[in-house]
Amino acid sequence: MADIIVMPKLGLTMKEGKIGKWLKNEGDFINKGDALLEVTTDKLANEIESNYSGYVRKIVAQEGDSVACLLPIAVIGDQDEDISSVLGDEVAEKPLEEKKVIVLEKKAGEPVKAGGRIKASPAARKRAKELGVSLEDVAGGGHQGRIGVEDVEKYLENRDKVKASPTAKKLASSLNVDIGDIDKDGRIMKQDVVDYSTAQGLAARANPQEERAPMSQMRKVIAERMSQSWDVSPAVTYDMKVEMTELLKLKNRLKETQKLTITDLLVKISSSVLLEFPLVNSTIDGDEIITRNYANIGVAVAIDEGLVVPVVKYANVKGLKEISAEVRKLASKAKSNNLSSDDMQGGTFTVTNLGMFGMNAFSPIINQPEVAILGVNAIEDVLFMENGQVKSKPLMTLSLTADHRAVDGAVAANFLKRFKTYIECPEILML
Repeated sequence: MADIIVMPKLGLTMKEGKIGKWLKNEGDFINKGDALLEVTTDKLANEIESNYSGYVRKIVAQEGDSVACLLPIAVIGDQDEDISSVLGDEVAEKPLEEKKVIVLEKKAGEPVKAGGRIKASPAARKRAKELGVSLEDVAGGGHQGRIGVEDVEKYLENRDKVKASPTAKKLASSLNVDIGDIDKDGRIMKQDVVDYSTAQGLAARANPQEERAPMSQMRKVIAERMSQSWDVSPAVTYDMKVEMTELLKLKNRLKETQKLTITDLLVKISSSVLLEFPLVNSTIDGDEIITRNYANIGVAVAIDEGLVVPVVKYANVKGLKEISAEVRKLASKAKSNNLSSDDMQGGTFTVTNLGMFGMNAFSPIINQPEVAILGVNAIEDVLFMENGQVKSKPLMTLSLTADHRAVDGAVAANFLKRFKTYIECPEILML
């Protein structure tokens, strides 16, 4: 009996998933427990294992399709089994979506290659060989840049029409330089040949190479989300310096009972300040602005494949100890690729810390559908004069990027000003 494979529900809040990549094709045999496909949710790429053994008889959803949870995406069964009754005749007989064909656009003056091979007619190849012409230098005028005999002869004609001084021609011959390869308006002179030969020699010594690799599924999702955010939000970044003396003292005083990070403290402060500035904690839905009486703080975590943002839910009602433990747990799950969809959803504001890399200021991109994100930078000791003595104090720049549709400059500035107050007088957290 054939079995239907459905889009898995990977978390309580997951409504749909996107087919990232099928790891088996129609007709392939798969064992129970083998990876069948990749499903992406938010920035997570999840390998989905088959619950059945058999042949992949039908793939209903194609790569790139978004499918609601628990709807069919494939059928696994015996090799010669009639599966028309499993999904219904209409679905079972539906032809596979035609594969997308990538056509490389030909740039002016460049040959077009298909799968690394130059597209040229047999006659053109023969003629090029007779004339000692490299097809890589010939621009094809046929369909999709296909090179014909006339293209080879036209290239040779144009090359022979090159104007060059006798000295330039003689030098080019001695240096084994094809003078037709020198791109110059007007007559080619000796120095032009020397410059061209030098450039070619440099390229030979450098041996320049390029590698092309497909984006990982996570990188594709990140690229899509960041492009979407850039297109949707008219974003402005606001920078403000804050003195870290008191917050560092608090961190040091508590280290015997609770080891805290600067990120832990800033998540806690964010959760308090956001409730005072609901627009910074909002979401835009059409012509409406949704504000909240709670704060779910996303914490950006860098992993090898990219950046993920697990969320500390209802941080405004959690203490520092609970927040710190949760941040560590989420970071550990992120680095071991064990985050669930629920871990990644529901954020209302994001904190991203690049201070450990020595960053002084940057413009983080908003994590949609939020309207603001806080960039945290390096703490630097700055010298100042006090009563004729040189002293130092630790300063840090906060970089707030906000969506101007919801957050005006004055609101953003006052938000940062209040944030500064919490950092420089952290006792407020106890009130």
